[in-house]
Amino acid sequence: MSILLEKKDRTASITLERPPLNVLDLSMLRELKAVLDSVAGDATVDFLVIRGGGERAFSAGVDVKDHTREKVPEMLEAVHGVIRSLLSLPQITIALVRGACLGGGCELANSCDFILASEDSFFATPEIDVGCYPPVALARFPFQLGYHRTAEMILTGRRISAQEALAIGLINRAVPLHELEQVLEGLLRELKSKSRAVLRIALKGLREISLKNFSEGLQMSEDLYIQELLKTEDVEEGVRAFLEKRKPHWNHR
Repeated sequence: MSILLEKKDRTASITLERPPLNVLDLSMLRELKAVLDSVAGDATVDFLVIRGGGERAFSAGVDVKDHTREKVPEMLEAVHGVIRSLLSLPQITIALVRGACLGGGCELANSCDFILASEDSFFATPEIDVGCYPPVALARFPFQLGYHRTAEMILTGRRISAQEALAIGLINRAVPLHELEQVLEGLLRELKSKSRAVLRIALKGLREISLKNFSEGLQMSEDLYIQELLKTEDVEEGVRAFLEKRKPHWNHR
């Protein structure tokens, strides 16, 4: 089992248990979706916390081995199935981030309602460096972060610190590592003091309004990925270079 689920005091906690980097492969993604779907139907759970196992990462993203032409359709279906399940949960969701939060891991955290991060954590969507792009971020970030910040994250793949992520609105809080669990418990106490019924209605409205164009945007992002990106030579070269631990030799076509 690479997905651990615990429930206590109205809160479900999911741990991505594949240290050191909690890379998301296809089997792990399917397991995560099944767990999310089980939580969705649990009336005793009002809050969901997602964290990474170990000390180095929330998640370094989707396994590059699953980015080949042959596996991409299956990979996109698995990743986006998880994101859609997460965004449709009736529970309030919180990503607890320490260390690396990259690529699909960053998209996963971003799909939660709150992101609490340690000050030593860092974020990036570095898919451009292996000849592809992050479809969920492409569909979601422009409306959250603005066009220019999104362009910098997606087109350069640059890593940003927790402090910069806080400044641009990517996360809610950046705190010292030793305070992270305490801050989580404080947020949960604050939320538990509210009316469950009112929280769920407010959350429903917040999600529906903020995600108004997301479904269409993600479909467009998927179509562009499959119909155009996968036809380039560089998408194969980027993945091959990463797996061979060398710099890519782009053909620019």
